[in-house]
Amino acid sequence: MSIATPEHLRAYRASLLHFHADPAFADHAYYWHEDGLLLVDGERIHAAGDYAQLAPALPAGVDVIDYRGKLIVPGFIDTHVHFPQTDMIASPAPGLLPWLDSYTFPTESKFADPAHAREVADFFLGELLRAGTTTAMVYCSVHKQSVDAFFEASEARGLRMVAGKVLMDRNCPDFLADTAESGTRDSEELIGRWHKRGRALYAITPRFAPTSSEAQLQLAGELAAAHPDTFIQTHLSENAEECAWVKSLFPGARSYLDVYDRHGLVRPRAVFGHCIWCDNRDFARMAESGAAVAVCPTSNLFLGSGLFDFERADAAGVALSLASDVGAGTDFCMLGTMNEAYKVARMKGSYLPALRMFYLATLGAARSMRLERTIGSFVPGAEADFVVLDPQATPLLARRTGACNSLEELLFALALLGDDRAIRATYSAGRLVHARTDLRNQS
Repeated sequence: MSIATPEHLRAYRASLLHFHADPAFADHAYYWHEDGLLLVDGERIHAAGDYAQLAPALPAGVDVIDYRGKLIVPGFIDTHVHFPQTDMIASPAPGLLPWLDSYTFPTESKFADPAHAREVADFFLGELLRAGTTTAMVYCSVHKQSVDAFFEASEARGLRMVAGKVLMDRNCPDFLADTAESGTRDSEELIGRWHKRGRALYAITPRFAPTSSEAQLQLAGELAAAHPDTFIQTHLSENAEECAWVKSLFPGARSYLDVYDRHGLVRPRAVFGHCIWCDNRDFARMAESGAAVAVCPTSNLFLGSGLFDFERADAAGVALSLASDVGAGTDFCMLGTMNEAYKVARMKGSYLPALRMFYLATLGAARSMRLERTIGSFVPGAEADFVVLDPQATPLLARRTGACNSLEELLFALALLGDDRAIRATYSAGRLVHARTDLRNQS
């Protein structure tokens, strides 16, 4: 192993876990180093392995930051979250559509004000980092300035973020409506300004089919074709009432997914939130196209939307990831999202091991986004985004993990009993960006 120059090298000693395959489909899908060493060269991963093998080759003068007793994993990736909904989390409503009318649209109207958008973006990003999330696919509001405010805030923190301006030209309040032409024009301008600038990536973002006309969806598809390395994000088959509405609005489409497919919006780097009411042909089409599903369990339970079917999705081979969907979702932390995903799977008659849940929140999400060589693992050259988990963060967690006899038991306890208190530290591009205690001298 060649060692980087000491002035740029950081070394972290802890248990290390990362993945190279989906544990549902491969044996030995992960790398586990109970006494491990993570080497970071500037902003990127240099090496990860056993401490006994890597430590002897460290150059003199390189301090080893000691996290023994902790677990280091790649930074969590949240593939579906709404930053303008931060202030309306935990707002009561009898279902998705009344919730949108009563809370979402009035709250998002405030993002016409750039100062408000920037203040919420700063708070939102702080919450993500406190929860161990280093990358997210983020819905902004319909306002161009909300995207600028978000990317300015994420750029200041040096974060790998994907975001986009919501497109909606019908079935929404007039004060939030754009037009097919203005929405496309604004999106193209934002792509030019932000896509691949530093660690920013742009997502073309129709809110969901009912709030976009055929003309807007067509122009969004043309924009996606003109910029094939951008992302696409939207909602799909979240709620039974919503699905019926889509059928009435688009009677010529075979399914809700087909509405998007007919307009060129089903392709690699397209991530569809929810997908509870998709049929087998929908899942097969997503798998064939390279599109992916963001599973949003806390949101689906909160709004009573339904239970995602992991077994049917897996049978089709569609790429899956986990997502918070704040503000309908009730937890920024992916540990809380894992907790509810496990219960959703059980209620559908299947079982979701903890190893798989951690995969879905790291490499699985990166693969869904076609960023697996950039984030989501500790392969050499990947961006050094990682989280330090504390199995003794609370008395109950410490008591349970102290009796664990396997890695699966340890991860399961963290997923079912852990929350943001279990996030000891969060690093982005090799820099400490959140710590439960003062670790600033280690960044």
